Amino acid sequence: MSKRILVLNLGSTSTKIAIFENTIPIIKESILHEVETIKQFKHTMDQKNFREDIILEYLTHKGINIEDFDCIIARGGNCKPLSSGIYKITEEMLDDIKSERTGVHPAGIGCNIAYELGQKYSIPAIIADPPINDEFINLAKYSGIKEIERISSFHATNHKAISRKYSELIGVKYENLNLIIVHLGGGISVVAHCKGRMIDGNNALDGDGPFSAERAGSVPVGDLIKMCCSGKYTMQEMLKKVTGNGGLMSYLGTSSGLQVEERIKNGDEYALEVYEAMAYQISKEIGSAATALKGKVDAIIFTGNMAYSKLLTDFIKDRVQWIATVVDMPGEDEMQSLAESAYRFLVGEETAKLY
Repeated sequence: MSKRILVLNLGSTSTKIAIFENTIPIIKESILHEVETIKQFKHTMDQKNFREDIILEYLTHKGINIEDFDCIIARGGNCKPLSSGIYKITEEMLDDIKSERTGVHPAGIGCNIAYELGQKYSIPAIIADPPINDEFINLAKYSGIKEIERISSFHATNHKAISRKYSELIGVKYENLNLIIVHLGGGISVVAHCKGRMIDGNNALDGDGPFSAERAGSVPVGDLIKMCCSGKYTMQEMLKKVTGNGGLMSYLGTSSGLQVEERIKNGDEYALEVYEAMAYQISKEIGSAATALKGKVDAIIFTGNMAYSKLLTDFIKDRVQWIATVVDMPGEDEMQSLAESAYRFLVGEETAKLY
C-alpha cells in the first residue's frame, strides 16, 4: 500500500515543504522569506505561528488534506545529543529544543509544528539524523574549559544523505570509507566521517569553524568576551552577531553568495578578499578534519547550495586537493533523505528510537 509522507525543513530564511508517495517526490516547494520579515521576530521560536500558517495555507492551496498523510517528518531541531537514526517527536524533545541548551535553529519550529499536527490528526511525527548528533569520539569533545563540552551541531541529515549517496555511487560501503564532507550553506560544516561514524566536526550553528554566509564561526575568544561585557549589547544581540549577522553578512551586509559574486565581477576587491578569506578558513578546517582521520582520506566532498559556486570551491580546491580526491555534489539531499527515513519507519524496516 502506498504511503503518503509530509516533509518539513525550516531554514533561516526558507520553509521547505515536500510531499512524497513512498520515496517518490510528488510536490517540492521552497518558500523564501524576506530577511526583513524574519527580523520582525525578536526570537527564533516566535516564528512558529508565522511558519505554521504558511505551511497550512500552502497545503490548502494545493487541495491537500493533512489527515491523508501516513507520517510527518521534520528536520531535527537542537535537542540533546543523539545517535543517528529515527526518533518520534515527544514533548520532552520539544522542551529540550525550546530550552536552547544546545543552540537555537528554525528547524526546531518544524519539529513543534509536526508534533502538533500529528497529535491533532493522529499521525506519527518523527525526525531522523538530528543535527546534535552524538557520534563524536571522546577526544573531540574536549573544549579546553572543563565546564564546556564540544558538541556535534551541524547538518547531520545532509551529511548522512550525501555519504550514503557517494558510497552507492562508487560501490563501496559507507562503513568502509573515510570521508571529509563539507556542507556549504548559510552555515558551513566540515565533518570527518570515519568508517560510518561522524567522529569530529565544527559546531556550524553558533560554535566554531569557518565563518559562513551568516555565522561568525571561530572568533578570538578574549575579544568576544570583552565585547559581551562592554555593556553595549544584550545577550540576544551578541547571539545574533554570532548566528544571523556574522560572516558575509557582517563584512558585506549580505548573506547571498550570488550577490557577493556579482560585486566581485564588478570589481569589488574587498568582496573578493572576504570571499577568499571564507574559503581560506574552510580549507584550514578541512586540514583539521584530515588530521582527525590520521591522513587516511578517501574523498573530500562538497555539498550544500553554495557548492554550486565554482569560484568558492576553486579557492578551496587550490589548497586541499593534495589531501584526497575532491568530489562536487552540490545542493541538498535532505528532503529525499528524510522521506526515505519516514518510509523505512512506516514499512517497519527501521524502528524509532526512544528519546
